[in-house]
Amino acid sequence: MAEKVTPYKNSELGKKEQVTQMFDTISKNYDGLNRVISFGIDVKWRKRVVNLIKKEQPENILDIATGTGDLAINLIKTGAKKITGLDISPGMLEVGKQKIIEKKLTNTIDLVIGDSENLPFSDNSFDAITVAFGVRNFENLDKGLLEIYRVLKPKGIFVVLETSVPTKTPFKQGYKFYTKYILPTIGKIFSKDRTAYSYLCESASIFPYGKDFNNILQKNGFITVENKPQTFGVASIYVASK
Repeated sequence: MAEKVTPYKNSELGKKEQVTQMFDTISKNYDGLNRVISFGIDVKWRKRVVNLIKKEQPENILDIATGTGDLAINLIKTGAKKITGLDISPGMLEVGKQKIIEKKLTNTIDLVIGDSENLPFSDNSFDAITVAFGVRNFENLDKGLLEIYRVLKPKGIFVVLETSVPTKTPFKQGYKFYTKYILPTIGKIFSKDRTAYSYLCESASIFPYGKDFNNILQKNGFITVENKPQTFGVASIYVASK
């Protein structure tokens, strides 16, 4: 990444600690705001991730940066026997745990606090690993990807859902206007943290996407790397294996 973006410009904390603080603060209204600012399209993107994973018939899945557990809950449809959701934010996990209890999924889904750059799992532990809107929050992207590679089983599938930037007119211009003016305004109105959604927009705008992120995955050992642009390129699904 060309430059380092953090949630709180004047904070002495590192990016990891700032991200934890930010998500703890916005955890209670995170799900609702996501539906609003994405017009609900993020639900469709997650379904596509689930369908890609389902084809591999995994028994054991790890969902990194699981947040409030949306993707982990959706991954139930893959038929996996065990799904582990990991996140650095206790606040987000608390919301997710309540959702899992309400849906009676505690026997299948386990949410744990942890650092994506220092995963508390043995080598070759998971058939499939997912990250939805989380890799751009890694403090050290390469270190996080190497950890994912380490705990993924040989021939296992790795799927990333992340924001990207449209390249075609008029979607490129519309996206820039929406993320610069509209989205931060919505975040400021409905969120306790007035800077959180500005950070999320800014971090998305500079994060490598498309072929650039494919190259980063390959540099860290992943093979059969492919990116699938979603909804005019405002998001991308990356599929890779070990």
